[in-house]
Amino acid sequence: MKIFNRRTAVLCAASAMFLATGIFPVQHAVSAAGPATLDLAGYTMTFDETFAKMDVSSDGPNGPGTVWIAHTPWHGDFGDDVFDNPGPGGPFVTGQNGLAIVAHKDAGGIWHSGLLCSMDRDGPGQHGFAQRYGYFEMKAILPGGPGTWPAFWLIGVNKQVTSAEIDVVEYYGESDEYFHSVEHVWQNGQDIMPRDHMQHVAHGQLSKQYNTYGVLIEPDTTSFYFNRALIWATPTPPEYRQPMYMLVNLAIGGGWPSDLLQSPQVMNVQYIRVFQKKS
Repeated sequence: MKIFNRRTAVLCAASAMFLATGIFPVQHAVSAAGPATLDLAGYTMTFDETFAKMDVSSDGPNGPGTVWIAHTPWHGDFGDDVFDNPGPGGPFVTGQNGLAIVAHKDAGGIWHSGLLCSMDRDGPGQHGFAQRYGYFEMKAILPGGPGTWPAFWLIGVNKQVTSAEIDVVEYYGESDEYFHSVEHVWQNGQDIMPRDHMQHVAHGQLSKQYNTYGVLIEPDTTSFYFNRALIWATPTPPEYRQPMYMLVNLAIGGGWPSDLLQSPQVMNVQYIRVFQKKS
């Protein structure tokens, strides 16, 4: 989604076709999918971020300093905006309800927004949080409107041959009745395993109330959840059997025009949590 931006135009075109025709790709469930309704009683919480304070630095190192960095570990911005550093007037605001990522348009017409990543760099010497297998979840209100592009996603720590990416939720505010969950394996700039699920939701549900978006990664099956109800499951590829770190962002664009989008736009994140089976 965001490592190699060339794919975005294709996805947006496909989304537009599906919305116009009402014809959606068939999603095949797997026999070993996770439970239809997720019960975390048998899990231990390994990461609990409620954003009581803004523990973020510009670009690390993460380990001895902060929980988050404000850029991707490969130093790549994407979309039609600039991801700003934390600080006064920056994109991150904390409060009683958690984190607000604020996107705004400056006097020159340039959009500024924010991204958080739980790992400070790729390759040797990296610090931060990553976990092999388990359940990763975000609870958030997503901004709507043409040009908004919020997401919660995971990246595998090992990029020596391929890059593993799981987009738990990728939302194009152009249509408020669908969001994407997407799986990628990147190799030499090409997506060698694109899988995309479009989930129908009630009109305005994503931008008017908090919802949870989660993925349960197991050795054999990767299962996606919306408000802890199973919406999609696929066989786990070998590239997903490694520690994954997390990113959350509010981007602008993603292939959709943003000239009519009002400034500011806000993504509210109540928490990000990770769980692992007790066994």
